[in-house]
Amino acid sequence: MLEVGRYNDLVVEKSVEFGLYLNSEEGEILLPQKYVPKDVNIGDTLNVFVYTDSEDRLVATTLKPKGIVGDFVFLEAKDVVEFGTFMDWGLEKDLLIPKSEQRDKMVPGKKYLTKICLDEMTDRAYGTTKISVNCDKDISDLKEGQEVDLIIHSLTKIGITAVINNRYFGMLYINETYQTLSTGDTCTGYIMRLREDNKIDLTLKKPGYGSVRGSSESIVNILKAAGGFIPCHDKSSPAEIKKIFSMSKKEFKRAIGGLFKKGILNLEENAPGLLQIGDSLLDPWFA
Repeated sequence: MLEVGRYNDLVVEKSVEFGLYLNSEEGEILLPQKYVPKDVNIGDTLNVFVYTDSEDRLVATTLKPKGIVGDFVFLEAKDVVEFGTFMDWGLEKDLLIPKSEQRDKMVPGKKYLTKICLDEMTDRAYGTTKISVNCDKDISDLKEGQEVDLIIHSLTKIGITAVINNRYFGMLYINETYQTLSTGDTCTGYIMRLREDNKIDLTLKKPGYGSVRGSSESIVNILKAAGGFIPCHDKSSPAEIKKIFSMSKKEFKRAIGGLFKKGILNLEENAPGLLQIGDSLLDPWFA
């Protein structure tokens, strides 16, 4: 079945002066001559992106758009007109975000997180910046503690919203986020909580003791970069620990506790309260 706004494998049916006609369930689809690969013969199968041209005719291209139908991608606004905004998505025909699908007023040259959608009636691809309402509300496939891919959407007073696995919408809370994130960043996160209202709480650290190993590695790397010791300990303020190690005080204490037990860290004899790398770091304990 032909999928408009996505990649399709189509067979070359015939060659004409201005391109190739490809066979599909929807009839012949033109691949313009400028997109025809070298040494293509009748009967060959080509992987092409199919969308509608400016006259709403189905057309194929070997250009790679910045996203396909269903994707969440950051696109740059090119032209703002009365009825919407045209976005650069890597094709000759720009992607239109209708005015009714815009969350905020859009400005040319600025990038916006956009979901690429398809109008089933017209086969036209279009965009929307109304992200949360266009994410899947059925979260039954997710599990607490699950590792997920995140696209940072926006920064709010209470937290950082993100698209999860190119499908769901969730939030990282400010008081539980210990690294700097910006709109458009991609990172790995974890499902911290699946709420009864189908909202998703996220964290950047693996829930429970699963995060301790990564935090321990981070502490040791920071100590090594600082020459082996840092004026920070389990009695230091949460703000100081966050500034130096980008983690909560609770996580910090759990991690250094394990490092002390392994002999990785010790208290500097001449300056109590300083963390110091022990001799056992000569062994590849992380391996």
